[in-house]
Amino acid sequence: MKIKNIAAFLCMIAITFINAQNVYLSKVEKTKDNTDKYFYKIDPKNSASEYLGEIDVQGFSNNDTAVFTAIYKKAKEIGANAFAYKPFESVDEKIQPFNPANYRLELYYITKEELSKPSDLIYFFSSSSKPQTISINKKDYVLPPRSFTVIKAVPGEIYTVSTKKFLGSTIKISTNAGASAQYFQISAAKIKSNTYGEPGINLKSGDIIGLDKSYGDFLRMIYAENK
Repeated sequence: MKIKNIAAFLCMIAITFINAQNVYLSKVEKTKDNTDKYFYKIDPKNSASEYLGEIDVQGFSNNDTAVFTAIYKKAKEIGANAFAYKPFESVDEKIQPFNPANYRLELYYITKEELSKPSDLIYFFSSSSKPQTISINKKDYVLPPRSFTVIKAVPGEIYTVSTKKFLGSTIKISTNAGASAQYFQISAAKIKSNTYGEPGINLKSGDIIGLDKSYGDFLRMIYAENK
């Protein structure tokens, strides 16, 4: 093998190693006979939830959809339909900041009543690798990679959202009293819609992508809020 090819091969191995990610059930307290498709982020202190176990994620990946899918499948093995971020503590008992290359999730089961709590919030996520600019009712927002902004919607009001790009997308969003939160991701990349009945991407409108609540809740946990 030529030196040039050896270098390329070693580089490929190094990239694979850097992007390697392990998702595994680190603790199982109990299981639930539950076949629903939901997987929502909750605050266990303010929810009537049943603790089931924990998932550990080790290693970083920019493919957020693949990471979420791996977490979702592990959670469903024990019937979980909700999760909460569990921060690590240092030796001096200080809470460590979120680390996308090493984090832990607590898994829970919640009732349908808890799942259907209304929200008037609309979330807009940047992409995993590039900054994005959007306009919401003619107000511009610049979102760094792996960040999001959120607005509190007024029921009945129309929100015009544009990517401010040549041939970019423009959509109109409204919300009703008692409706659920809405989630959108801004991306120049073409993203394939999810298979029916699976979590992730619900719909697509050019470079503004509607997300289901499960995947949206995951992104707002691993992305930083841009206030």
